[in-house]
Amino acid sequence: MGKDTGFLELDRRERDYLDPEERLNNYREFVVQPDDATLSSQASRCMDCGIPYCHNGCPVNNMIPDWNHLVYENDWKNALDVLHSTNNFPEFTGRICPAPCEASCTLNIVDQPVTIKSIEAAIIDRGWDEGWVTPQVPAQKTGKSVAVVGSGPAGMACAQQLARAGHSVTLFEKSDRVGGLLRYGIPDFKMEKHLISRRCIQMEAEGVTFKTSKEVGVDVSFKSLQENFDAVVLSGGSEDARPLAIPGAEMDGVRLAMEFLTQQNKRNAGDDEVRAAPRGSLLATGKNVVVIGGGDTGSDCVGTSNRQGAKSVTQLEIMPKPPEKEDKALTWPDWPLKLRTSSSHEEGVDRDWAVLTKRVVGDGEKVTGLECARVEWKDGQMQEVEGSAFTIEADLILLAMGFVGPKKAGLLEQAGVELTGRGNVDANEDDYITSVPGVFACGDMRRGQSLVVWAIREGRQCARSVDEALMGVSELPR
Repeated sequence: MGKDTGFLELDRRERDYLDPEERLNNYREFVVQPDDATLSSQASRCMDCGIPYCHNGCPVNNMIPDWNHLVYENDWKNALDVLHSTNNFPEFTGRICPAPCEASCTLNIVDQPVTIKSIEAAIIDRGWDEGWVTPQVPAQKTGKSVAVVGSGPAGMACAQQLARAGHSVTLFEKSDRVGGLLRYGIPDFKMEKHLISRRCIQMEAEGVTFKTSKEVGVDVSFKSLQENFDAVVLSGGSEDARPLAIPGAEMDGVRLAMEFLTQQNKRNAGDDEVRAAPRGSLLATGKNVVVIGGGDTGSDCVGTSNRQGAKSVTQLEIMPKPPEKEDKALTWPDWPLKLRTSSSHEEGVDRDWAVLTKRVVGDGEKVTGLECARVEWKDGQMQEVEGSAFTIEADLILLAMGFVGPKKAGLLEQAGVELTGRGNVDANEDDYITSVPGVFACGDMRRGQSLVVWAIREGRQCARSVDEALMGVSELPR
């Protein structure tokens, strides 16, 4: 794979970013891809590994060395075919995946992994530019119909695979646009939404019917799906946000991160303020913003707050600060726990770790601050540090503390499927079948909050299981 001595001759060169001063003035993507020659030379660094652990790191089992070698040889079209053979939407993962494949790269042992994510994004972007991405219309229809509930990456992947197998697929989405978390949870500066829309056009040509603003369990009964379709796939998200159970959290200035992010994405899509913010505009402009939660959603709130013109932004995390660098001898090729600084963090934020929130300060309606305390972690147990209380000035507090599972009211109550002890839909990774015959589940609704790349994997595997259940055999890849 690649050039035998490529990894010895060339250092890793990542893609560039526009300067923060420029990118903070808009919500557009700001990644600057290297030119084709640079990408080809970077692909040449892919070693002829005896065991390419990048396969282990990638949830969709991308054939990474294969398409790296094809890019090295400037055979971009075949590289696209290989990439698409395992991943329906590489333009999504090439932008927002944290790239566990790179963490598993053999060259990461010396902190010089192949730029897999950049090459992946370049392959698919080139494919769209050249007109190589076209609908894959099935040669014949099976006469079977499938309802897919939830149009995030799991639902989109599942629906596309089933349509290509010849089934009549209807994809139900409760929001006004397709995409789920991709559409309304991930900021445009990380992934612009025309990427989703053009995939929808492709999927419609392949036979997928989209039903937006149709919430199953509210606008459409689950029973009607069972009566009118041969199979039903539950592919919704993990949307039940973890609450902030402290005094004062009921005040209006304490809001969920997803509400904040969704409003801005709707504005970017051209919605007026009535449609974008039905509960009232939620803006960081001129405010002291505190984001509780140190993960990706919290980082997205930081980037969005800065673009809205926040006076200050502080991000808090209850866990201790991770190490700057992992111990490779202990962690490689697994995903390491280490300090991660996103592009949004680089745009301006005060970050603090091992902080426990104690009380929201305010007059009962307006938030003015957040009372906190330091904590110590010993043997996995948290203990508050005596005398460590402090208060942060705050006008807006955004909750980005993760999710505890899918919402139960409506869809899941009507479906009557069994749940796991953690509140997710109970279905295994072998056949994705739930406790109700003919009903399958995949994505975050089944596994809990996770990565987009995991959702795509589950959607693809679930589609094969559905196809096999309906037809007795399946030629879809797993």
